[in-house]
Amino acid sequence: MTTAFRRSLLQGIALGAGALLLSGSALAQQAEPQTEAPAEAPAAPVVKGPQVSLKTTKGEIVLQLDEEKAPKTVANFMQYVKQDFYKGTIFHRVIDGFMIQAGGMNEKFEGRKTNKPVKNESNNGLSNQPYTVAMAREDHPDSATSQFFINVADNSGIDYPNYKGSGYTVFGKVVKGQDVVDKIKGVVVDDVRGMQNVPVVPIFIKSVTVLKGDKLVK
Repeated sequence: MTTAFRRSLLQGIALGAGALLLSGSALAQQAEPQTEAPAEAPAAPVVKGPQVSLKTTKGEIVLQLDEEKAPKTVANFMQYVKQDFYKGTIFHRVIDGFMIQAGGMNEKFEGRKTNKPVKNESNNGLSNQPYTVAMAREDHPDSATSQFFINVADNSGIDYPNYKGSGYTVFGKVVKGQDVVDKIKGVVVDDVRGMQNVPVVPIFIKSVTVLKGDKLVK
């Protein structure tokens, strides 16, 4: 191939590309779309259920519970709230990149007498996504009692039916205090009394109350 022929071929490709660009520009000018007002984002669905404030030694976390998607689980949790069960319990298991767990024991790792287990409701369409709250349980699906955890990552691998044909029941989400959740997930943890991932400095739940009226998070 002669140098002149190669130069001619490259010029032809360049011109062709330029022609395409010009054609596109011309088409854009001829068919310039009229500016339209941006469409409004659809309103977030209203979640039916109580809001609960967890006041911890790291700050306040407000949970919006979903009694429509997880009625038995929400009723179970609210029973513990009404019994003032959670006052003085700790976040006893913290795994950054996974979840923070609470609701079962005090700083001496002493458990409390719980109510009967609640039926698993993991097949409710809710996913273990960041800042959702779910029930902790043993291997049996229907073994959850008082302990719960807040997801700090995409944990859809434990949704229904991904975990042995079942899943971990999501029953609400954090609507205030995500920064507090982030503080808790980043604390220093260690092995304590045979338990792993225990915060070195205990994180207490000081109170759990139901929000009403102007106290509700909008």
